[in-house]
Amino acid sequence: MVYIKEMIVVEGKSDTIAINNAVQADTIETNGSDVNDRLIRVIKRAQHKRGVIIFTDPDIPGEKIRKAISQQVPGCKHAFITKQQGFKGRHQSLGIEHATPDIIRQSLENVYTESTHPEPSVSYNTLIENGLIGGRKSKIRRERIGEILNIGYTNGKQFYKRLRAFHVTEIEFESALKQVLQEEDNEC
Repeated sequence: MVYIKEMIVVEGKSDTIAINNAVQADTIETNGSDVNDRLIRVIKRAQHKRGVIIFTDPDIPGEKIRKAISQQVPGCKHAFITKQQGFKGRHQSLGIEHATPDIIRQSLENVYTESTHPEPSVSYNTLIENGLIGGRKSKIRRERIGEILNIGYTNGKQFYKRLRAFHVTEIEFESALKQVLQEEDNEC
């Protein structure tokens, strides 16, 4: 079984069980979306001693937790799953706990480290020009490119920030965009 040296921040006990079914790792459970000072102190200590991977659900509360921790604990790594990879059951429950062990392993193999000094990459105008912000298919395109680049889905402004923070190069972006546009052409 694959060993992960970093501590993995998850939302709850079910996520910890899913992680441990996929890899050998230690987790820090947030137990909800309230990221308090005590939790931040624990995460800062873990970051200093072993490193931290934030692996929250692909939903609004998960993104809220990710953002709160990222702002207070610089240098964390980020792992993502898509909404489709986290859906289960007819009640459409969503979370890391529903991802398969293979998906979890793949996500943990493709982590990103957020830089506090983002380098220039894809311009905001490029996103507008390619229909990723303010366009009819913007949401769908951002979601699919987020899957391809393994940076998760966000709104346009956050998508731009993630591209910069994770140092997505123009070449990587253009390749993903080309794939999405080709998929759209194949659907017609």
